[in-house]
Amino acid sequence: MRNPEKLLSEVNFKAVLSGGPGGQHANKTSTKVVLMWKLKDSAFFLEEEKERLSIKLKNRITKEGVLQIASDHTRSQHKNKEIVESRFLRMLEDALKIPRSRKKTKPSKKAKLKRLKNKKHQAEKKANRKNPLD
Repeated sequence: MRNPEKLLSEVNFKAVLSGGPGGQHANKTSTKVVLMWKLKDSAFFLEEEKERLSIKLKNRITKEGVLQIASDHTRSQHKNKEIVESRFLRMLEDALKIPRSRKKTKPSKKAKLKRLKNKKHQAEKKANRKNPLD
């Protein structure tokens, strides 16, 4: 990725109450971190990159065009923020990868012969199971 600091400057963070175990601590402190990023308003990516991201991340983007990622893995808000940032950057990196096109290949002559040999062996094995009187 070109410059993650510039990209992270476009991101908004929100700390909310985290559910789950933890008793009074979990009920009083906002340790869950939610990252929100508007894909359409981003000046970091080109239009074609935005199009690729919107296609790849369509299940994670809301109707308003906001990508939301949350983390409440730890009891520390700072660690959750680091987790969310790294997941965000990794997610964008993976979505921007252009898959290599598959080269069509044919099985080799040796592979074809081996397959036919195994097929004939199976046929003989099953033929030998038959009652000789039939």
